[in-house]
Amino acid sequence: MINIYSISLGCPKNRVDTEWLLGAVSEEITPVEAPENADLVLINTCGFIQPAIEESVQTILQAVADVEDIATGKRPLIAVVGCLVGRFGENDLSSEIPEVNLWLTNTQMEEWPEMIAKAMKLPLIKDPLRLISTGPSYAYLKISDGCNHNCAFCTIPSIRGDLRTTPAETVVRDAKHALAQGVKELIFVAQDVTAYGRELGLKHGLRELLDKILPLDGLERLRLMYLYPAGLSVEFLKYLRDAGEPFVPYFDVPIQHAHSDVLSRMGRPFARNPREVIDRIRDIFPEAAIRTSIIVGYPGETEEQWEYLRDFIIETRFHHLGVFAYQAEDGTPAAAMDNQIDDIEKEWRRDSLMEIQGDISEDILEQYEGQRMKVLVDSEHDEWPGLHVGRTWFQAPEVDGITYVSGPGVEPGAMVDAEIVDTRDYDLVALA
Repeated sequence: MINIYSISLGCPKNRVDTEWLLGAVSEEITPVEAPENADLVLINTCGFIQPAIEESVQTILQAVADVEDIATGKRPLIAVVGCLVGRFGENDLSSEIPEVNLWLTNTQMEEWPEMIAKAMKLPLIKDPLRLISTGPSYAYLKISDGCNHNCAFCTIPSIRGDLRTTPAETVVRDAKHALAQGVKELIFVAQDVTAYGRELGLKHGLRELLDKILPLDGLERLRLMYLYPAGLSVEFLKYLRDAGEPFVPYFDVPIQHAHSDVLSRMGRPFARNPREVIDRIRDIFPEAAIRTSIIVGYPGETEEQWEYLRDFIIETRFHHLGVFAYQAEDGTPAAAMDNQIDDIEKEWRRDSLMEIQGDISEDILEQYEGQRMKVLVDSEHDEWPGLHVGRTWFQAPEVDGITYVSGPGVEPGAMVDAEIVDTRDYDLVALA
């Protein structure tokens, strides 16, 4: 029995990597709440932008401090993996934090279990299954790693490498494993889900994978995240429409900006008018819930270009919107561009758009009041006995609003029929 203290920082893709590693370390593990009680301290880091780097470093330093009073021979093994290591390298990091026993990069991911097992003198597990950590209602499926796009602001290709598609049989096995545990919603994640199989020459790789996943027994919702605009052709959208349930018409399409000049400077693979892809989705899915993410304050973004983006958001009325103030990251082309925007101005532009989105979200959610909807229950509420937290079909976990739900049959993992009785800026209240 191995006691493990684990933290996964950053995106859902990191969480999946952590879950695979936990499942491969030992067939019998006990999660513990503090590093000093562990045999293994596992920290999966994010190194995408400066705030994430700082969070990762602070997390490592705190874990080191928590075990420093333990006798040397009895201290847990500290393994730091993931994007921070991929970005800065073992040599630089180990010289700064020598207390860490293992630094493992993303390019070594297939070797992570073997390297940790060797360090802890554990036997290797044959055909490991990942240890799902998201509770009884949903699980992420990471269908590829890396990225072949060359966005000027992004560090991901240099950290995680080129696109590498996960074999379909591995994804299907992972999906069946999750469904066998009672999970009802599966969520595809990747740096670009629409690029699945592209580096292998597969013209319809994602469609072929969906053909294998959609019919699986027990699957009640399938959600696709990180859909690049260029991959959402009319042909593919019609395929999704004809496939029907359990696919939900929720489209997470990171457009990053609306103005073509800014998109061109960003090096986005789809630098034309984003209205084209939004209109295309809504033509085929009139009921679609669309989420996007945008960057404000990109180098050279003029006030007129920001106003164009603001008007686009007002007119488009996204269900969900993430707005990020541009961060200049060392090593990216954007960091060396002229006309960097002042931090105060960037934050003002961000806050202004989020205020607009709050009003849009409130207005959209009010339309659901009085309707009966299926709510997938994720967990009990932390503070209120009898109250639970769940999601409707247009709410993705961790990034969107939630539905507070109570009533008979409401428990984690249940899919309940509930009436929407109240709405907030981003959340719903429902009674089963």
